[in-house]
Amino acid sequence: MTDFVVQPKKRIDSIDIVRGLIMVIMALDHARDFFMPQQFDPTDLTKASTSLFLTRFITHFCAPTFVFLAGTGAFLSFSRGKTKGEAAKFLITRGLWLIFLEFTIIRFGWALNIAFDFVFVQVIWALGVSMIVLAGLIYLPRSVIAAFALIMIFGHNALDGIKVSQLPTPWGTIWGILHVQGILQITGYIKAFILYPLIPWIGVMALGYVFGPIFKLDPAKRRSLLVTIGLSSLVVFVVLRFFNIYGDPNLWTDQGVWHRTILSFINVQKYPPSLDYLLITLGVCNLLLAAFEYAENGFTKIMVVFGRVPMFYYILHLYLLRLMAFIAYLAVKAATNGAPPKEGAPLYFVYLMWLLAIIILYFPCRWYMRYKMTHKQWWLSYL
Repeated sequence: MTDFVVQPKKRIDSIDIVRGLIMVIMALDHARDFFMPQQFDPTDLTKASTSLFLTRFITHFCAPTFVFLAGTGAFLSFSRGKTKGEAAKFLITRGLWLIFLEFTIIRFGWALNIAFDFVFVQVIWALGVSMIVLAGLIYLPRSVIAAFALIMIFGHNALDGIKVSQLPTPWGTIWGILHVQGILQITGYIKAFILYPLIPWIGVMALGYVFGPIFKLDPAKRRSLLVTIGLSSLVVFVVLRFFNIYGDPNLWTDQGVWHRTILSFINVQKYPPSLDYLLITLGVCNLLLAAFEYAENGFTKIMVVFGRVPMFYYILHLYLLRLMAFIAYLAVKAATNGAPPKEGAPLYFVYLMWLLAIIILYFPCRWYMRYKMTHKQWWLSYL
């Protein structure tokens, strides 16, 4: 999903493999949304089963990896001959394009509604705005970009106490867009559900950009450094989370059963992503990049296909899952003499539909990957 930059001449397969893997996992979460709509948060341990919680938790790794690798991809592509002016122009146009897609084709795939009285502001929006901000950041020294990213990631939870309701208009609306998940009245006609506030996603993309030079190192050195960074991030996560002092607004609690207590410990906030959330997800992201450094087998070859055509995959998977859910709905109605389903599908059915969707998606994605490899039209870098 983050293949939104011009690719360097020699691609690093581990990036494509990890990106493809998390895109496959992302489809699981969206299959659950389409086939198993629920009235409660699947990470709510007072209501969710362990299997449902883990089905949701594993998909937490998707968005941070998308955004982080988008920044890394930007560095790698722009380090091969582009001027900063050309790079900035591309980032701005790409960012605007993603924002346009978020509120048109992608929005319709989610809602099947062309009215703009209520809009969801989601991950593609955050990617687009982060790219536009990165277009300005690339003019700064890498050390300054790194400081900006780390301050935003490590420091933003200190601002959790600032509420939209405490600020006058329009500052409350602006703060909601920046750092508070919730519904905002944008105009007299339009309401928006800000699912992805911009802070600290902008910092995550900037951090990915700063990490770019790591992927120009010798593979063995790169792998060692990625392991060190990944493990260090997880250690910091465990320490911060254990003491429940800072890093996540939701404190973990003893659940009476050891495995449920572990779930509480890793149940970190995604909207906006807390420091603890980013430490555990980006820590695992770095370990995966290291693990797939030398991997080459049937599984990784499949993941590379998805990882090289992410935007194509993202749009296609939304419409495919919606079509599959509609067919399942009609099948249930036919089997019950016209009575609509009273509740969502069981979790095992969600997994079956997810696997079927991945199998179906592989073939058009492979075709498009090969098309991109043999064609050089300008618009290919935008899809």
